[in-house]
Amino acid sequence: MSQRNGVVGYLPDQKPSVGKTIVFAIQQFLVMLPATVLAAILMKFNIPTAIFASGVATLVFLLITKGKIPLYYGSSFSYIPAVAIVGSSFMGQAAFNDAVLIDKTLMGPIQIAIMLSGLVSILAGFIVNKFGQEKVDRVLPPTVTGPIAAIIGFSLAGSAMGGVFNVNETTGMLDWLPIVVGLTTLLSIILLTVLLKKGFKSQIPILIGMLIGLAVHIILTLITGGNPFELTTEGQEGGFKLLTWTVFSTFPNMNTAAIPAALLAIVPVALVTIPESTAHVYQLDLYVNNLAKELGSEKEYEIKELLGENLKGDGVGDIVATFLGGPAGTNYGENISASAITRNFSSYVFGVAAILAILISFTPLSTFTDFIPGAVINGASIYLFGVIATQGIAIMVDKKVDLFNAKNLAVIATVFVIGIGGHYALPSGGFPLYKVDGNVIYFPALAVASIVGILLNALLNYLERRVNK
Repeated sequence: MSQRNGVVGYLPDQKPSVGKTIVFAIQQFLVMLPATVLAAILMKFNIPTAIFASGVATLVFLLITKGKIPLYYGSSFSYIPAVAIVGSSFMGQAAFNDAVLIDKTLMGPIQIAIMLSGLVSILAGFIVNKFGQEKVDRVLPPTVTGPIAAIIGFSLAGSAMGGVFNVNETTGMLDWLPIVVGLTTLLSIILLTVLLKKGFKSQIPILIGMLIGLAVHIILTLITGGNPFELTTEGQEGGFKLLTWTVFSTFPNMNTAAIPAALLAIVPVALVTIPESTAHVYQLDLYVNNLAKELGSEKEYEIKELLGENLKGDGVGDIVATFLGGPAGTNYGENISASAITRNFSSYVFGVAAILAILISFTPLSTFTDFIPGAVINGASIYLFGVIATQGIAIMVDKKVDLFNAKNLAVIATVFVIGIGGHYALPSGGFPLYKVDGNVIYFPALAVASIVGILLNALLNYLERRVNK
């Protein structure tokens, strides 16, 4: 641990004590758990398998990057619409919506497509290493990566708000209990973050805030005569049964007719995760080096120079997680937010969090991972998702992006409106491309915003050079 002028924190190459590491790891595990479980539920993947795969993929990622990039690898929301389209196309929309787990014959085609999208990320990593960071910055400048990072946070805002301000289907009015629980969780985390500046408690405000929210939920639910723990993961296979979702069991019985649809729907999603992963690296570089300065460290943590290794690790993580039967993933912005809030960027902690995820996936606890009330999760998420969005803005501030420059404004404004507007205004948050068995395949708005931002920036740079010749 480093401490200076009341600032306490851990840099990537620092190790907390064993006891503190376990507590920090539990916090990071809880931060990633809601999103990883929710993504698995929406894609109809086995929840214990998703948790297990995220842990293994995180360890692989840390190994590939030699622990220099402190990140957790969790289930990606970007793949949800694509996987849902494949599932509904071959299972039927109603059957897919009602299913606890996706038809196992579809897992093979989906796994093949996700692995290929992982190869796209790996190829991007080699390209970055080959041509250098400066040329990558020309293609992915802060005017693109900053807004993309912000959009990720903004696009998640609806789910967080909807989980706290829940409209009762019978009365049409807001339910008071989730509002009280969610706002208690949110305010607890905020107050603990702002008021606690020193000591161990200052580094676990999210964990404490969620425990306070959980306690309020239990008390209020019991007072009103309800059941504080309503589980919804029936039918999930935990323990050693989670290994039945690996490619060894899914490939021999896969529906080969679904392969073309899976490839067309899923592989292009890599176009979203590459800018997203790039933005996360820039965020980490900014926050880690800022903490290093606050702690008086003279060491420069050149995390952004490891973008190529990060993309390789991300792609290999996709392949490993999918091979094991888990969903595709990405470097989690929620965990970056937690690290920024708690000033804890120890890669050692993320490794222990990954081991914790692996161990829990083999226990009965893995089939009851949704015992944490949605209001508690979403109360914390309001803050975490907001921090993700703010970090995108911080990238542009740190890179001194001139917001009075016409070219910069054009790129930023276009990316923001296409990404946010498309996510909320278009069906399934994407642009319809074509139909498969009567079901529409959508291209995510965030992917379109990324592509448009990259192409528009390149076009304006070219035209600017021509005019100024």
